Amino acid sequence: MPASPRTPPPPPSPSPSLDGGCTQGALAGVRIADFGRVLAAPYATMLLADLGAEVVKLERPDGGDETRSWGPPWSDGEATYFLAVNRNKTSRVLDLGTTEGRSAAQELVAGCDVVVQNFRTGTMERFGLGYEQLAAARPDLIYCSVTGFGPHAGADLPGYDLVLQAVGGLMSVTGAPGAEPTKVGVALVDVVTGLHAALGILAALRHRDRTGQGQHVEVNLLSSLLSALTNQASAYLATGEVPQAMGNRHPSIAPYEVLRAADRPIAVAAANDRLFERLVTRLGRDELANDPRFAGNTDRVAHRDELVAELESVLLTQTADHWFTELSAAGVPCGPINDISQAFALAERLGLAPVVETPSGSPGASPVRTVAHPVTLSATPATYHCAPPRLGGPA
Repeated sequence: MPASPRTPPPPPSPSPSLDGGCTQGALAGVRIADFGRVLAAPYATMLLADLGAEVVKLERPDGGDETRSWGPPWSDGEATYFLAVNRNKTSRVLDLGTTEGRSAAQELVAGCDVVVQNFRTGTMERFGLGYEQLAAARPDLIYCSVTGFGPHAGADLPGYDLVLQAVGGLMSVTGAPGAEPTKVGVALVDVVTGLHAALGILAALRHRDRTGQGQHVEVNLLSSLLSALTNQASAYLATGEVPQAMGNRHPSIAPYEVLRAADRPIAVAAANDRLFERLVTRLGRDELANDPRFAGNTDRVAHRDELVAELESVLLTQTADHWFTELSAAGVPCGPINDISQAFALAERLGLAPVVETPSGSPGASPVRTVAHPVTLSATPATYHCAPPRLGGPA
């Protein structure tokens, strides 16, 4: 017998916030106690705050989140690292080492739907704020723990992105062959883990909508990195062969790499035979598509060095911007190697509105410019109602 259709819940109405204001959005009415510090957990809670959740950031009295002091660079006295992942939150200072601080934290959590924390395993339990302790009184509570290496044999290992990139294999496949292993130029493992934390919280909220039951969401940096290794991890698991660093080349596709133009490099991603034909046609080298060395992708991978020499003999005659225009017009995925300023300029030209300004609550302070939320929702778009908070208060 088919299940009876569920009556959809009414759309959320603005709900009073803990600081007396109102919130609206896809997650309106969801309140989050954020005990997270540094990057992974605060990034997750900022994404949720952008979508309407109310987030109270709990910070220690001796300076708060470590990233408040991670400068230069600075903006109006605030570390830009902290500004990157803490907008749309309020800050409250609590000393969890005191009875008063722990009582205040427990009182705050009692009015929240979600707790997020990234202390070492066992720390929150010592404060009386562990999942089992809180869920005993609040079985509908969603509790997200972010750790470096999980709660078992790796529980005592500190989770820092650089270390995870090293031990998790990412550095081994990044950089030039035979050169010093290289980290990615941003704390990518933290960012991926933050995304996984936000995904887990949303799944748990959906489950609670159906059942009324909360649950413990656990994510860790190592598992998140292994998942993010995708094709490299799959290649190892399926064949037993350990991937190696290849610089800007792809282990399975050619040409899918950075090639030289007259003034600066250009990335070319001709990932199938059709795109390869378009590439060589626009370069005036149609005969390469019928060359047995380059007839199929497997052939091109086997003869990569010869292929690169043929392509660069033409690319070196014009600038990267010239080829970006020419090859893009032919439908060939490509692009010059932009710096971050040029990347923002490109997003602006494409109408993506990559920068938002959030108002500061401090008298005379300028609005804070941050990167826009990456998800566009037609009915409940992200909003930006306040800048990252000063320690112990609003923006």
